[in-house]
Formats: sequence, C-alpha cells, structure tokens
Amino acid sequence: MTEIESQHAAMLQRWRKAMNLVGPGPLEPHFIDSRGAVHGLSAAGRWADLGSGAGFPGIAFAEAQPQAEILLVESREKRAQFLKRLVAQVGLKNASVYHGRSESLEPGFDGLISRAYRSPTDVLQDADRLLVPGGVVVILSGEKLTEPPGWQVDESHRYPVPGGDRVRTVLSRHQA
Repeated sequence: MTEIESQHAAMLQRWRKAMNLVGPGPLEPHFIDSRGAVHGLSAAGRWADLGSGAGFPGIAFAEAQPQAEILLVESREKRAQFLKRLVAQVGLKNASVYHGRSESLEPGFDGLISRAYRSPTDVLQDADRLLVPGGVVVILSGEKLTEPPGWQVDESHRYPVPGGDRVRTVLSRHQA
C-alpha cells in the first residue's frame, strides 16, 4: 500500500461503522480495485468521480493522475464530510469534494469516472450533459460493455480483483 492508501485505510477503519462507508469484510479489495481502475489511465484536465462514497476510485485517481483535477461527487452528507477530511489529511492538492447530486453539477468536465454509481446507461446520460467536446467517461463494471448508441469504446481493459475480474471501459462520443 502507498502512504496515501495506508492513511485512507486507517481513516476508513475508524469511520466505517458509524458512517456505513463500506460493507463488512476486508478493505484491501477496494484498494486493489481502485489501483487497477486507474493503472495506465492517462488523464488531464477536470474530472469527476461520480458517487465517490468512501473515495473509491477517486482517491487512487488523484494519486495516480497528479496532472488532473478530480472532484469527488457525493450526495450523502456523512460521506462527503468523510471525503473532505480524508482529502485534507492525505494532502491531495488535486482533489476536492462536492456534496450534492450529479444532476446539480455544472458541465465542463474533461472526464468522468464511475464505480458502482449507476447503470452504465445512466452514467452516459450524465456524461452527455457534463462532458466537454472530446471528453471521456470511464466506467468500471464486472463485464465488457457493448458499444452504446452515440458512444464509441476507446479502450476496454480487464484487470484482476479478489474473487474475479473487473473491466475498465473508456468511452467517448461518436464523432460525426
């Protein structure tokens, strides 16, 4: 684990029951998943982690992509407060927290990332509204996504997680 991951895990252990941040069981699978989700991803500009929850994968994204700014979007007050304290504690200068729903966000993002936030179709509806032209959306799922209407799959990458695999799919709008 990196130093940031160690601090994240320690804070999660202290807060997890009181805030229902993650379910029962070990924390390590969440970190493995987040590392795999952002490994090899090239991102710059303004990004949002939709439904950031306990900071997965947004914190790993901020650590791995220092050239990008990441907005951790969380609608639940307790989780948003956790995220604000976590970002301050670990000193991630390129991460900030938005307490609110994605529907309230102003457009202008270069990229979105989503892990267990909504269905891929719903995430793409958010992306239609929130992304700048040429922006991309990264969807983490249990299986390879078929190319949805109006979108093209730029990358599909399978990576191991405890108990199976996860697929990172990077999509952009079809160019006419």
